[in-house]
Order: sequence, then structure tokens, then C-alpha cells
Amino acid sequence: MPELPEVEHVVRALRRVVVGRTIVASEIRLRKLIGEMSPTTFDRKIRNAAITGVSRRGKFILIECQKPDRQGGQRSRAKGRVETHLVLAVHLRMTGKFLYLAADDELPKHSHAVFYLDNDRRLVFRDQRQFGIMRLLPASKLHQTKGIVELAPEPFGDEFTIDYLRDVLKRSERTLKTLLLDQTKVLGLGNIYAAEALFRAGISPFTIAAKLSKPKTARLHGEIRDVLGFAVDHIRGSIKLEQGFSYGAAFESFWQVYDREGEPCVNCGTKIRRTTQGGRSTYWCPKCQRK
Repeated sequence: MPELPEVEHVVRALRRVVVGRTIVASEIRLRKLIGEMSPTTFDRKIRNAAITGVSRRGKFILIECQKPDRQGGQRSRAKGRVETHLVLAVHLRMTGKFLYLAADDELPKHSHAVFYLDNDRRLVFRDQRQFGIMRLLPASKLHQTKGIVELAPEPFGDEFTIDYLRDVLKRSERTLKTLLLDQTKVLGLGNIYAAEALFRAGISPFTIAAKLSKPKTARLHGEIRDVLGFAVDHIRGSIKLEQGFSYGAAFESFWQVYDREGEPCVNCGTKIRRTTQGGRSTYWCPKCQRK
């Protein structure tokens, strides 16, 4: 599953090729992908929309679109007017990927959404496991949308402070590893980066969140930002939407603890151990991360 640094690079890759393009038409080939909206309605609303930007909120990719006034947009019930500024919010989940294909390129298996662009290319969303989510929304409703409104502050933003993290931790009796995976509490950490941040901070993943001291909270806060920033900076190469790519290989050469069961700790030589927490593998050094 792509984690926040990989999603950030997908956003950058999309931004390079689709901003400034117009969606001539769309084809939804998997009905459940777009929720309650019908494929016909979806196409009517997004047809002739210009793509003005691509950004991210957590692991949601936000493709910003502008409809020309003469075409009409989504109607805002609250204001009784036509909404011309739209956002296509996409969550890749486990296997979702975007491809940027020429008109004569073969459409790969599991292609569930096709956007025909004004340069005779196609932006394709494929998803083998069919867990991905795609929602077309008025921009004014984005931050009221379920799945987005609940998200914690961005890890690189001003709101994610040491005091914020301390307040979140002291309210929870969960173990640190479990809490760090909750995107409504701490945003951006998946299984890999939670393990790496805890290891680099020298904190046991089994520590009860509320019992973490202030100095260790400050240390963990710094390592969360550092490990995510380091991953963003060191993803191998640029994600090319014209080619296949593997999310999982992005950062593995830099992992210090994740997926290293039985290997010597990079700090002390003790063998790395693995157990299961909440159905997910947890890796830690029993010496460097004493509870």
C-alpha cells in the first residue's frame, strides 16, 4: 500500500502532466469506484472541466477542476447556484495507480476509470484489488467530506506541533504503534514509517500512549517529521505515470528496522524482532526500544 511519501510523489507526477489539460470525457468502468453517483452523471459533471491543480490531503489525491460557466457545474444547494470549481478526490488504497497513456496504448487490465484529455492522451485509474475510492465534489464541500474532515493535521504543517502530539497521546490508552496508524490522530504514518519513527526515537511500540514522557514525545515528534521528509526526498527516481512502478520499493534500502526480523540492529547488533499488533507486523529492537 502506498504511504504518504509515495502519494506525494504521485501528486507531483500528476501535476507535471495533467495541470492545464481539459477533460474531454470520462468513462467509469467500475460502478462502485465513484460511490452513489452514476457514471452518466459523473461524466456530465466533469466533462469539459479544466484541470487547474493537483494537491494532497493525507493520502487523498485532490485533482482540482474548473468548469466553464457556460457548461454549468455542480449545483450548490446551500447557495442555490452552479458550482464550477470541482475536486476529484482519489484514495489509492492498496493497489490503485494512475497511468498516463497515449490514444493507441493498450488499456491494461483492471482499468476502472478513463479520462480523455484534450491532447489525445488518457489518464487511467487502475486498481487490481478494487479498494480505491474516487469522489467528485464541489470544492466548497471538500473539507466537510467524510474521510477527509476527520483527518489529523498534516505532519509538515504548522498545526502538527509537539503540544498537539502530546495532547493526542495523553488522551489514549492504546499502544503507541496502534495510535500512530490512526490517521485521525497522527496523519501520514503507515506501518513502515511508524516502525521507523519509533525505532529512530528509541521508543517501544508497546508503550501506552498516555504514559509517554514529554521529552520522548518531543523526540518522537521530530522523528515523525524527519522520517517522512527523508522518505519524500529519497524515493528512487520520479514516478513515471507512463510506466509501471512499485510503491513498496521506494524506501526499502533506507529501512533501519522494518522488515528486518532476525537481522542485527544497526545501532547495537541485537536481533530485530517481529510480532503482530492489530493484524499488522511490528518490528523493533528489544534493546534500543525497551518499554
